[in-house]
Amino acid sequence: MLLNATTNHPILLVHGLFGFERIGPFELFHDVKQALKAVGAQVFVPHLSAIHDNEIRGEQLLSQIHSVLRGTGATKVNLIGHSQGALAARYAAALAPHNVASVTSVSGPNHGSELADFLRKALIPGRLPEVVAQNVATRFADFLSQLSGHATLPHNALAALAALTTEGVGNFNDKYPQGLPTAWGGHGAEWVNGVRYYSWSGVVPELEEPSLGPVQEICSALSEYFVTELAQNDGFVGRFSSHLGTVIRSDYPLDHLQTLRRATGQHAMVNDSISLYVEHALRLQAANL
Repeated sequence: MLLNATTNHPILLVHGLFGFERIGPFELFHDVKQALKAVGAQVFVPHLSAIHDNEIRGEQLLSQIHSVLRGTGATKVNLIGHSQGALAARYAAALAPHNVASVTSVSGPNHGSELADFLRKALIPGRLPEVVAQNVATRFADFLSQLSGHATLPHNALAALAALTTEGVGNFNDKYPQGLPTAWGGHGAEWVNGVRYYSWSGVVPELEEPSLGPVQEICSALSEYFVTELAQNDGFVGRFSSHLGTVIRSDYPLDHLQTLRRATGQHAMVNDSISLYVEHALRLQAANL
């Protein structure tokens, strides 16, 4: 018997920093999208600016939510945001709760990123490093946008970085606190203004082989820049910093990018992050979402 995980409302997969919907034959959410469609879910991937602050990207998401609602006849959507996509999803839900059934944060920096703090401090305002970083990041984002067919979307590298720091997200949270825990490392409110909040994330797994690939090695190396959540982060976001709403689990043995794509090799069965999205569709279905 085929698994049926059809949800009451369409699912929107919201990408994070440097994300995109499609570049040529490559789709960022390909594995997730295909797995959800296979179990009956209606899935869309909105395209937001590859690098910009949380509110600009949130406004872009709101516009695309309205397009999905018009096109499908649905009244609400389920938002699943990866990384910075979780902040855009939170923004949309805060401003238009009547159009959002649920927000799910996957590896979202809901209390900021210590890595962003480190990188921002490394860029000296008004000096060459900041200018170089701005130009390189913006040019890369422009390149991605050209390839993806969304070249008209604005980009601002420094605004994106500042928006992901502990201070930047703290300011964001002051305005949009829905679903945030009241105690560090705890759960947040399950329901706020009719919107259901969930989250899950991982921590960098121990490297048991000489090399699991360049991406895993990069995440492992970046994890060393954390202080508050040393050994409790996925290379980009701290475990407890990711908490929002009902915390399904925040220590899956998955780095930041492994929560987005299917594992390969001997770790494929142990760390199948794609199955987490299917399980979540069933969770949304059971909650009549």
